[in-house]
Amino acid sequence: MANIITCKTKDGKTIQYVDEVIGSGSMKDVYFSPDKSYVVAFYHKPQNEQARERINMITGRYRQNIFEQTGGDYWKGLFCWPTDVVEHADKVGIVVPAYQQHFFFRYGSKNNDFLGIKGREKEGKWFASANNQNKFLDPRERGNTLNYLKVCILLTRAVRRMHAAGLCHSDLSYKNVLIDPELGHACIIDVDGLVVPGKYPPDVVG
Repeated sequence: MANIITCKTKDGKTIQYVDEVIGSGSMKDVYFSPDKSYVVAFYHKPQNEQARERINMITGRYRQNIFEQTGGDYWKGLFCWPTDVVEHADKVGIVVPAYQQHFFFRYGSKNNDFLGIKGREKEGKWFASANNQNKFLDPRERGNTLNYLKVCILLTRAVRRMHAAGLCHSDLSYKNVLIDPELGHACIIDVDGLVVPGKYPPDVVG
């Protein structure tokens, strides 16, 4: 059984994670908290001063400006925004809320989930074309036109809110949005690489 690691965030909060990688990308390894309410993502490479400052600003001032103002709760459903910075075992990481349950496939692909995607994240790529949906997805995952319109409006509002805060996403593609056309939800992910014009340049790896 995997160990549970306890450490503190930069501002002194105690967090825990299970010492078992649940996902690994080009930049980070991801670990679940014991109750799976959040994840801890550690960067593979050491972060320079500019990168550390960007992470601190994203989890600090920029987060506060969006979520701790009047109406801030509305945006919590539209972004999977890092909440804290953690340093442990000579690695820098971020604490991020776990994805909401409706962003995981309930039924998966056609023919009794022949692709084995049941339980995986609903990345935007699965819904990017009618051909993709009809060819691969269980009909119960496809949603309807009204919910697609709702998803588009939600994503547009989220991007506009980022821009209003003086921020932009460095890699906004269908792989970095989660959508749920069954119920009409949307969420922008991988927010730790936000671009601040004139201060933090785009940072896309892979």
